[in-house]
Amino acid sequence: MIWRPKSLAELQALLSRDLSECSEQQREFFHRVCMTPAKWRLSPWGDPGGGFWAVAVHLDRVLWLNDIEDGFNVSRFDVEGEIPRDEYGCNQDPLRWALPRLQGEPGTRLGPPDPIADE
Repeated sequence: MIWRPKSLAELQALLSRDLSECSEQQREFFHRVCMTPAKWRLSPWGDPGGGFWAVAVHLDRVLWLNDIEDGFNVSRFDVEGEIPRDEYGCNQDPLRWALPRLQGEPGTRLGPPDPIADE
């Protein structure tokens, strides 16, 4: 299967659907930190699609859609518009699972899975 990046309309439909499945507190938090969706660079994975859709920023974290894996991820960043290569994640998480990581809730982990910790 060849990857076809999600369009802005597809992203907005996904956000609408996923937000309807979130708690009221999660929706309120998302509306405080959401941004106009923008493509953020993450080479080499996002290069064919012009980057990945970033949808919210909180402190030093960005919430973005990995539309290759069709799920939301949260990564730390230093430069706005760029997700560091070592922060690539391939989670297939719905928004309701990713928002606690964006908020920094205790016990949540950022970035790619840790194979040792996940055993």
